[in-house]
Amino acid sequence: MNPSDNGYDNRGSPGRGWNIRLIGALIIVLLGFIMYMSNTQENPVTGAKQHVSLTPDQEIKLGLQAAPGMASQMGGEVSSSDPRYIEVKKMGNTILTRSKAQKGPWKFQFHLLNDEKTINAFALPGGQVFITAGLYEKLQTEAQLAGVLAHEMGHVIQRHSAQQMAKSQLGQMLIVATQVGTSDDRGNSAAMLASVVNQMMQLRYSRKDELEADQWGLILMTEAGYDPKAMIEVMDILEKSAGSGHGPEMLQTHPYPENRKAEIKDYLEKHPSKGNLNEGALLRGSKT
Repeated sequence: MNPSDNGYDNRGSPGRGWNIRLIGALIIVLLGFIMYMSNTQENPVTGAKQHVSLTPDQEIKLGLQAAPGMASQMGGEVSSSDPRYIEVKKMGNTILTRSKAQKGPWKFQFHLLNDEKTINAFALPGGQVFITAGLYEKLQTEAQLAGVLAHEMGHVIQRHSAQQMAKSQLGQMLIVATQVGTSDDRGNSAAMLASVVNQMMQLRYSRKDELEADQWGLILMTEAGYDPKAMIEVMDILEKSAGSGHGPEMLQTHPYPENRKAEIKDYLEKHPSKGNLNEGALLRGSKT
């Protein structure tokens, strides 16, 4: 039996194959970090330096391209003559024109989807903001709607999608490096472990992004003239809708509503609102 078959040369030292794999893995890791660190841009609204993989124009283009497909998965958009659609579009534009959201390059558009079973709202890169009829029907006041839309606008302003893509690319490079640096069953096990670690890191960042978007939601809705305390009411609605069947929070992309509510209350205590803010009228078309 050739001694080098077990990774050792004929002098009992680690074989060249292992050294080459290790060097290759280190090169991949180094390239991954160089790519990640070099993809740095200044946020046009916050001024913060961020690691992102897209330019603002690319984000806008990607969001516009993805919007029709996302809408079709949830029953398409409601009619433009529907009073609920009119309410959503009006509220979104009100927040945009009265807040610092207008300072960015984003092309905000607001959509109400026909899906009445799904209680959700989300945003695509570049400014495409969606809310399902299922969530809309749970809301009662304009301020609550403002909180939902402002939260999603916060994701866009913070460029969370572009940040997640950059982190995902780095994670994939680390997984490839693990595969290159190991072999056989050890390599498969190590690659699986690296994949799980990468996934957990992405979930952690996603939960952090949600809390960031909550804070931006509070800022934007306040600037638009709506009482930020309505965001707590939104969390109550989400908590009630979630029921008691959720699993461990560490495996969820969103923090539990009750935990988000605690963070919101803490933020509002540290940043009390000034001036006359209102809840707004009852929503048109709401069944609640």
